[in-house]
Amino acid sequence: MNNIKHLVAFFAVVALTCSLNATEKVYRLKLAASWANTVPILGVAPIEFQEMVETMSNGRLQVRIDDPNKHKAGLAVMDLTKTGQYDIGYTASYYYKGKDAKLSFFTTIPFGLLATEQHAWFEYGGGKELAQEVYDQHGLIHLQGGNTGMQMGGWFKKEITSLEDLKGLKVRIPGMGGEVMSKLGVLAVTVPLGELYTSLDRGTIDAVEWISPVFDINMGFQKVAKFYYTGWQEPASEIQFLFNKKSFENLPKDLQMIIETAASKVANRVMEKAMYQNALAWDKIETEHPDVKVASFPKEVLTALSKATDTILDEQASKDPLFKKILDSQRAFITKARAWTKMGDYAYINNTEK
Repeated sequence: MNNIKHLVAFFAVVALTCSLNATEKVYRLKLAASWANTVPILGVAPIEFQEMVETMSNGRLQVRIDDPNKHKAGLAVMDLTKTGQYDIGYTASYYYKGKDAKLSFFTTIPFGLLATEQHAWFEYGGGKELAQEVYDQHGLIHLQGGNTGMQMGGWFKKEITSLEDLKGLKVRIPGMGGEVMSKLGVLAVTVPLGELYTSLDRGTIDAVEWISPVFDINMGFQKVAKFYYTGWQEPASEIQFLFNKKSFENLPKDLQMIIETAASKVANRVMEKAMYQNALAWDKIETEHPDVKVASFPKEVLTALSKATDTILDEQASKDPLFKKILDSQRAFITKARAWTKMGDYAYINNTEK
């Protein structure tokens, strides 16, 4: 008899629990990504985020992902998110520098912080607070979404030995890097992704800056351009999860915490994958295309690029107090951080390399 009573009580508890679970609200969010899921690393990151939040929330959060093939606006994801067409955007802030120049700082700027330096500045040097001050103006909440690290300076069909060699060159290089190179006589051009290889092969352009080995290898640039230049223009390429502020604040606190945790984990994975897959991709290029030469721009070219960068940044700082505040913050931190980076990482590599 007692066993029957216990059994009845047990099923009553199960029924009550199921009833509570059935009445729990499910929050459905739409995410717009700047990259298709076929793009290495960045294409997979939103899917990993989706899986994490849905699992950790026990299904209370549901995320639908639309890539550029669906929303047709890979370089307008921030706009789709701020207007509420999507709740979340997975994108790179510097795509929107034309709307707000301050956004570049939270992806990368030429001759700026390295990935580890940028993360330290962001988390502990005031970067997070400055980022939110900027994104508040756009009705967005900002979370880091991963860093693909140093970007290479581009694939060139001829060697660059002087400033004179740059003049008149047609180079596919976007953003602030293109703006800087233009000051040195380069014709910075925009070419659709699907036409990059053909344009380089046929000589429509003389060079192309894309990303780094893992992203470049499938594009085939190594087949037609034999000088692979080291980077200066994007030393730390941070990606962002951007949340529509109203959508985010409408979520319960525990679900907000789940989103923040998942974004942080995805960000770590992106950085780890970039390091690992770049190493493998470069090894493959080096093995299969031994005629590719890794080169660095001459000192006079890098000095001129650096001066042009400072000119552009200082001009913008004179017009926008918040831009100046962010620029001053990064410049102050890079002075301290770079001394330690040289003492630590650089010294270790230089002194122990066999």
